[in-house]
Amino acid sequence: MDEKIDSGDLPLLSVNNLVISFAQEDGVKRVIDQVNFELYKGEILGIVGESGSGKTLSCLSIMQLLPPGAIIEAGQILFRDQSLIDLLQSSEEKLQSIRGNRISMVFQEPMSALNPSHRCGKQVAEIISLHHPEKSEAQIKADVLALFQKVKLPDVERIYKSYIHQLSGGQLQRVMIAMAIANKPAIIIADEPTTALDVTVQESILDLLLTLKEDFNCSIIFISHDLGVIKK
Repeated sequence: MDEKIDSGDLPLLSVNNLVISFAQEDGVKRVIDQVNFELYKGEILGIVGESGSGKTLSCLSIMQLLPPGAIIEAGQILFRDQSLIDLLQSSEEKLQSIRGNRISMVFQEPMSALNPSHRCGKQVAEIISLHHPEKSEAQIKADVLALFQKVKLPDVERIYKSYIHQLSGGQLQRVMIAMAIANKPAIIIADEPTTALDVTVQESILDLLLTLKEDFNCSIIFISHDLGVIKK
């Protein structure tokens, strides 16, 4: 399914009757059973639940980034962008054009999500060059520095040249957010992005996400176990 549409008042993203299981030695264990939700343009959708309830797994299925052994047994994930796409029926080539471009993700633990052997600037530059091969190296670096300023990182030239062990947790989360917004996505999935941060830094990251939503007119799926964070 990939046809031109007039989205009108239809949701930007629809997850319908999603069923996910894990293959085990003694059979198949169902972990997500008939999950449904919709996300509209410009909306923030909170997904709340205790640890192990399947919040992250449900959202990883949107980008087809499920861990080994996970099986999507049933469901539809419809993305209404320039065309109507069933992400569960899309080719890997199509998904690669969407991941980090039209749908991006801010992971819970940047120390795990970012590569410790590459400088932070290079990692953000790679996501831009992947989807904009026409841009020169100088243009891409300028874009990255502008993104670092946008997410309120200090001394952006230093951050560009830094490895992840040289930055604080809050700074790393801002690098991850810069990477997520690099290609002006329609949807940002934020997977508990403030859990590992102290309260003051949590507040600043939440304020930043709210500002970016307005600036880019994007939609956000915010995953959390904290109702106070969701309320904000």
